[in-house]
Amino acid sequence: MELGTVMGLGDPPADYGSIAAVGLFVALICVCIVVGHLLEENRWMNESITALLIGLGTGGVILMVSSLKHSRILVFSEDLFFIYLLPPIIFNAGFQVKKKHFFRNFMTITLFGAVGTLISFTVISLGALGLISRLNIGSLELGDYLALGAIFSATDSVCTLQVLNQDETPLLYSLVFGEGVVNDATSVVLFNAIQNFDLANFSSVKFLQFIGNFLYLFATSTFLGVAAGLLSAYIIKKLYFGRHSTDREVSIMMLMAYLSYMLAELLDLSGILTVFFCGIVMSHYTWHNVTESSRVTTKHAFATLSFISETFLFLYVGMDALDMEKWKIVGETYSPMKSVALSSTVLFLVLVSRAAFVFPLSYLANLTKKTEEGKISMNKQVIIWWAGLMRGAVSIALAYNKFTRSGHTQLPSNAIMITSTITVVLFSTMVFGLLTKPLIRLLVPVRHLNRELSAFSDPPSPKSFLDPLILNGSEVDPELGLGLRRPTSLRLLLASPTRSVHHYWRKFDNAFMRPMFGGRGFVPFVPGSPTERSVPLLQGNEN
Repeated sequence: MELGTVMGLGDPPADYGSIAAVGLFVALICVCIVVGHLLEENRWMNESITALLIGLGTGGVILMVSSLKHSRILVFSEDLFFIYLLPPIIFNAGFQVKKKHFFRNFMTITLFGAVGTLISFTVISLGALGLISRLNIGSLELGDYLALGAIFSATDSVCTLQVLNQDETPLLYSLVFGEGVVNDATSVVLFNAIQNFDLANFSSVKFLQFIGNFLYLFATSTFLGVAAGLLSAYIIKKLYFGRHSTDREVSIMMLMAYLSYMLAELLDLSGILTVFFCGIVMSHYTWHNVTESSRVTTKHAFATLSFISETFLFLYVGMDALDMEKWKIVGETYSPMKSVALSSTVLFLVLVSRAAFVFPLSYLANLTKKTEEGKISMNKQVIIWWAGLMRGAVSIALAYNKFTRSGHTQLPSNAIMITSTITVVLFSTMVFGLLTKPLIRLLVPVRHLNRELSAFSDPPSPKSFLDPLILNGSEVDPELGLGLRRPTSLRLLLASPTRSVHHYWRKFDNAFMRPMFGGRGFVPFVPGSPTERSVPLLQGNEN
């Protein structure tokens, strides 16, 4: 009894509001998992829309219980989004990506993700300056219109990626996925650059400096991510944590990845790009240096953290959509038609800006392709265009950053910008997201999936490498799994090179990188150390 009394007196007062909020979100995520499983085969629904609808329903219940005062139990926090929720999503994207397909289409991905986002930003900014300024919604400055361009250039292709399968449609998946990650990084970098840019003293020299800083940011962020991944690989290879505890291996991978993101943010770099490339490097080197049990653990742990973060975000967006504070300010100042006109204008600009770069840049990308299988067909271009129409958590986070303070605002012009952003996110995710599955099944039928799979998939077994060697002077590139006939003239050599960039990278990787940083085939066997036995369950990560 005395011990219980002492413990009771020593306990700090509990914040029951925070406990209730976290408990509710945990319960809702469990509901999303169950409902998502039950709707897995549904033609229209996917996990993002399921979480959004459950968030809307929960927000409606809270709204009624609170007598129409508020619909959410957590105030939006940029720190919560950028520091805790976004890193696991982006890292897992890099960790799970099919590296061969990603780097084989790297130039096209960069074209869409970086150049395309800049085109989209320009179209939306100019369109907002020309159209939204005529709606007379308040005193918006040039910086606000440029910020809108960056906010609505940030795509959310989660709905599309949930429908696509990277084994069935490797080209399409790598383009949509890669563009999404580079797009997020470009949008955030653009937004931050605009916030710090002195528009009052604009000149051509400062514009060139802006472009130079932009490229510097991309290069240094990528370098930092690669360096963090290589450092983790070197440490784990040399110290053999697995001799004593696989928990240490898993912990050092997680913490090094998170440290790379936080270090990038501290240095004012792009944490998204840094943690993404850290994930790619870790999957290529570090993952092969750990024990088999750690491989299973890390693969599923990263995927689980990413899934929970995405579900949490869509739940919050659904609940925040019914927040009365901003809607009351908008309702008291503007007519409903003005709100509808603003949201419709933004949606129109999103549609046009997306088309303004997807189709022209696809045409340019196709000019560099020598085979039909590598070209982006019109059906695939439509899917890429469609995948980027949806807006999500990044757009909302940037809009809150620009137009609110600590999640609140009393300015009508800022409030209508927030409500319009929420409306665009809800409409694009719900309407465009519901049509995603039927559209992909219509444009990329199963028979085409099988054809593309056979053209781009990795060879089924090592035996197939030997077969073309006995055929008429053909040469095999074991990394691509393709028989390449020796050219008989200089013209054929220029038109059809026998060695790819991937081939030379493999030679450099095998000769210098793997002996130092480890990886598949270069980990010595020591009792208790990592082994190189094949793991059928994890073959998806060995690419």
